[in-house]
Amino acid sequence: MTVAAPPEWIPADQSSPLDDKLGIRITDFDPDRTVATMPVEGNQQPYGLLHGGATCALVESVGSWAAALNAGPERQVVGVELNASYLRAATSGTVTAVATPVRRGRTLSTFLVEVTDDTGRVTATARLTCMTLAG
Repeated sequence: MTVAAPPEWIPADQSSPLDDKLGIRITDFDPDRTVATMPVEGNQQPYGLLHGGATCALVESVGSWAAALNAGPERQVVGVELNASYLRAATSGTVTAVATPVRRGRTLSTFLVEVTDDTGRVTATARLTCMTLAG
């Protein structure tokens, strides 16, 4: 599978402070299949499991990037709804989130996001809807 690089209009140092804190990295900038990773270590809740809030931040980041790729350089996107289900605990390694579009409209876009552990087991699924704003 080919990995898509960020478009030229995205600055090379484009990152959010929260993504930096959590270790979230976008690894594939394909608007039809945007991929991000995040380490479990440092993002656990007190029982050693990946924190649900960290999972939601990962989902919001990868889905927002997918929406931004579809919106283009002249527009901005913001999340307006996030729904997540936690299916299996992740306790070590890295989780990977893949965002695929359900609908890409002029003002609203919805993405399904599947989060998996290092063995490919699904740990969470989510749906993110983003609103596209004039830039």
